[in-house]
Amino acid sequence: MLSRKKQKGRRPQGRFDTLISAKTRVEGNIHFTGGLHVDGRVQGSIIADEESGAALVRLSECGEVEGDVVAPNIIINGTVKGDVFAREHLELAPKAAITGNVYYNLVEMAAGASVNGNMVHSRDPDSLPRPQLPGAADKQKPVGLQGDDLPDDSPGEPGANPMDERKSAGQAGGE
Repeated sequence: MLSRKKQKGRRPQGRFDTLISAKTRVEGNIHFTGGLHVDGRVQGSIIADEESGAALVRLSECGEVEGDVVAPNIIINGTVKGDVFAREHLELAPKAAITGNVYYNLVEMAAGASVNGNMVHSRDPDSLPRPQLPGAADKQKPVGLQGDDLPDDSPGEPGANPMDERKSAGQAGGE
């Protein structure tokens, strides 16, 4: 005989420690642990810290992200313009719209959800590619460059700042 109980999938459960409300716009990357619920707009990437094995991002129907979303567990019912990296579980609800590649281990996709990009499956979450986040290269720049070691467009070099040229032209002509 068939059971009337609904079978539960591996849907992530948890509480949401952080809320970005519908009337909020965040500019810049968000690093978090625990649960993050997004009703508003994020212009930047959302990244779960590596140590947070059960971290969960939920993007509601009115939520928007312009950047990558990186977390073990992700539920999307809004819009993402960027790549999605779900190391454990990804749920795409009926109003999910992703413009970018999706890297996943386990996926649930409802009728109506759309992905405009590649969907890449990997059984081993550690083999998923690591996203190249904006600003990551900045952290690798050497510190303490001086004089000839500075790039040509450095603010300390003559001609790098158009205001310097205006000031020197104004001083020469006005004095």
